[in-house]
Amino acid sequence: MNKPEGKLIGVVAYLTFIGLLIAYFMNKDHKHEFAGWHIKNMFGLVLLLFTSVALQEYIVGAIIYWISAAMWIFSLGMAILNRQQAIPFLSEKFQTWFKFLD
Repeated sequence: MNKPEGKLIGVVAYLTFIGLLIAYFMNKDHKHEFAGWHIKNMFGLVLLLFTSVALQEYIVGAIIYWISAAMWIFSLGMAILNRQQAIPFLSEKFQTWFKFLD
């Protein structure tokens, strides 16, 4: 399978919060659809992580944390494998909600 343009940026987006910022600014000059898709997906995962931290006093916070961690690993794997497939339902919503990241 051919390497899509912006693959490196897409993978960097999943490398912590700093990686998300770096990927956003790298993609700002030369927009790549693949990278933009993964940047929006990671932004949604970061918001889920912040939600889990805000709810850490409750069991639901721990559940959200582990679910978001599993989704992060899955999404990173999809970026490495050159796919825009990710989390059912949520990835579609992330793409709609976070258009300001384009």
